[in-house]
Amino acid sequence: MRFMADQLDIGVGLGHGLRLRGPVMVASGTFGYGFDAPLVDRSALGAIVTKGTTPRPRAGNAPTRIAETPSGMLNAIGLQNPGVEHVAREYAPIWASWEVPVIVNVAGDAIQDYVEVARRLDGVAGVAGLELNISCPNVVNGLQFGLDPRLAAELTMAVRRATELPLIVKLTPNVTDIVAVGRAVEAAGADAVSAINTYVGMAIDVRRRRPMLSRGSGGVSGPAIKPMALQAVWQLAAELSIPVIGIGGITTPSDALEFLLAGAVAVQLGTVNYLRPESTREVLDGIAQYMHQHRFNNLRALPIRGVRAMAHA
Repeated sequence: MRFMADQLDIGVGLGHGLRLRGPVMVASGTFGYGFDAPLVDRSALGAIVTKGTTPRPRAGNAPTRIAETPSGMLNAIGLQNPGVEHVAREYAPIWASWEVPVIVNVAGDAIQDYVEVARRLDGVAGVAGLELNISCPNVVNGLQFGLDPRLAAELTMAVRRATELPLIVKLTPNVTDIVAVGRAVEAAGADAVSAINTYVGMAIDVRRRRPMLSRGSGGVSGPAIKPMALQAVWQLAAELSIPVIGIGGITTPSDALEFLLAGAVAVQLGTVNYLRPESTREVLDGIAQYMHQHRFNNLRALPIRGVRAMAHA
């Protein structure tokens, strides 16, 4: 299987000079900063996307911060992270020695927060790109930019002016028209979009008669959201000219292939990392096997023909 993958063109371009050796990435928040997943075969990864990083350290929300749900999980971590200075000084030099590119997920409460992080990381060895988290549902202001195309564009444009790094914008599904937000960030200078972030949800402990999470609500992830995530990627791929990265409930090679067939150029694995750390290798090998069986010699041949026309039907 690995030899077969080596014979195929599975490289992925995400714009602005960022090219991955393969289409399988790991999603922000599920892989830390890349140091605490010893069972993962890094050679299977196209890229690592880090935890959300803010200008200053954040302790995150109080426990309980994770709860199991049918076919998925709820989380309300609250962007716990050591702050951008620590990331740039302590983590980036280690990433610079890795073969896999590391993309830093950036979060904040105001546009200036995103700009500050982007400026600090611009030109830092080991940082391959930025993913703007405008769609976090488990902090007070986490969704404000992702819900409004105008605000999303304003934030994207401000960060674009602050850095030469490749810029990915992570979109929320908790919006009436995700395509409108996608178009707005594309026009503002995004090199790619990733879709989707988690849905807003909650669970209640009937024995204690209180919400399971300390914050009440949080983000729903896992297999339960895959059909909705797939629909969002299908719509975005039909309308945008920049690459779309698919996220949401991907646990098997077949799941990943659905997103690639829908028009995604790459996928991010999230919740499954907690269950099967080896899933990234399984998914990559499964994609390679499918391509070999169907005689596709590169990923660009995978999307369903006429995806744009079918999405409008």
